[in-house]
Amino acid sequence: MDIGIIGIGLMGKAFVERYLSQGYTVRVFNRTQDNIKDLADNGVIVCNTADELISASDTIILMVSNADAISDILRLDNQSDKQQNLQGKTILQMATISPTQTKEIGEAISSRGGHYLEAPVLGSIPEAKTGTLIIMAGGSKDVFENVLPTLQVLGTAPRYIGETGSAAALKLAMNQLIASLTAGFSLSLGYAIKNGVDTDLFMETVRESALYAKTYDKKLQKYLDRDFGTANFSTQHLLKDIRLFIDDAKAAGLNTDALEGIERITNTTVEEGMDVMDYSSIYQVICPDSESEK
Repeated sequence: MDIGIIGIGLMGKAFVERYLSQGYTVRVFNRTQDNIKDLADNGVIVCNTADELISASDTIILMVSNADAISDILRLDNQSDKQQNLQGKTILQMATISPTQTKEIGEAISSRGGHYLEAPVLGSIPEAKTGTLIIMAGGSKDVFENVLPTLQVLGTAPRYIGETGSAAALKLAMNQLIASLTAGFSLSLGYAIKNGVDTDLFMETVRESALYAKTYDKKLQKYLDRDFGTANFSTQHLLKDIRLFIDDAKAAGLNTDALEGIERITNTTVEEGMDVMDYSSIYQVICPDSESEK
């Protein structure tokens, strides 16, 4: 029972903690080594290079920021090093990238003798630590079945969606909902407040209606306090996913006008210095502080 994890941000650290708690030997690599120095004190094997981790691990989880980072770390663009460390290795790509990107990465890994499965997740750090993430898997059904016990450490019921690209598409569809629900609720909440509607009465009405989503209550206090400092999912990462969705949806012939408005709002939020804050910070742009709040 061992696992290699590349990309040790907030979610990656939660993965490390979860696998350690289940008795796994855990190897890690992060391009910024300062982020992982403390993990060695907890029994984690800290690798100096991605090659070192891949050589020592049969199953490798990727939790890096984007597709370019994946290609760089695995050296997938280096045609002169075609067999770079991936022969017989199983790569679980668990970050959010586009269907086109995941297909290209999967093909490159397969051409080097590796096995690839996309397995993006819904949920955040608390769910990762308790093993209750929603995991969506795309790729070979055989690979999925082989790694199922490893995935079940992070989520009790991983879902096989279909061929490579299908899980990435489902994940982006879910993140589009995050953006749209957050923007829509922020606008309605801000409008009600500025028109003197009692917030408790507003929320009672929303909760009793078919319009209610649990995320409204989950983020409500952040909006009311304008406190967006603790980010499990940051504004800059939401912006990246919105742009991935827009590009892919346009290619599929969908009208993305509504989401493009949210993209502009989210981009403004990032430009105003709230890039690493919780994505609910788009409320600050949708509903700026009034004089009575200052």
